[in-house]
Amino acid sequence: MPPGSTALRPGLPPGGQIRRLLLPGAQGAVRRSRAFTRDALADWQWLPGGSREQCEVAEDVLLLVSELVTNACLHAGRPTGLVLRCSGDRLRIEVSDASPVPPAPRPRPWHEAARPGGHGLHIVARLGTDWGFAPGPGGKTVWVEVAAP
Repeated sequence: MPPGSTALRPGLPPGGQIRRLLLPGAQGAVRRSRAFTRDALADWQWLPGGSREQCEVAEDVLLLVSELVTNACLHAGRPTGLVLRCSGDRLRIEVSDASPVPPAPRPRPWHEAARPGGHGLHIVARLGTDWGFAPGPGGKTVWVEVAAP
């Protein structure tokens, strides 16, 4: 499918689909977000995955959700919501929080493989096709896009 296509994919309605999850507290936010995302991926037939690529992309999506939600818990107090925007050619993952502070990947020497922590945004940048953030009323939204398998 050409970029920007909203052509039908099995399990995806015409024009794509948006799913929202409100996250009222930090406790269990990562687990709830992963379960919500896993259910969406199953509905959109990205899971269980008919090909190796499809399985790998679905696993990357779950990791990206975990990283963004964990970052909101660690650096912004808690996430306030998760939005999944799926079209024929991509999935955009958005995690909102109440902090106006922009996300910033940790520079070296913090970002070293042997050190725990500080890898989240580097993982997001590596697995996503694009990522960024948008300030909003009462906080910000950090997003990442993944190409559809």
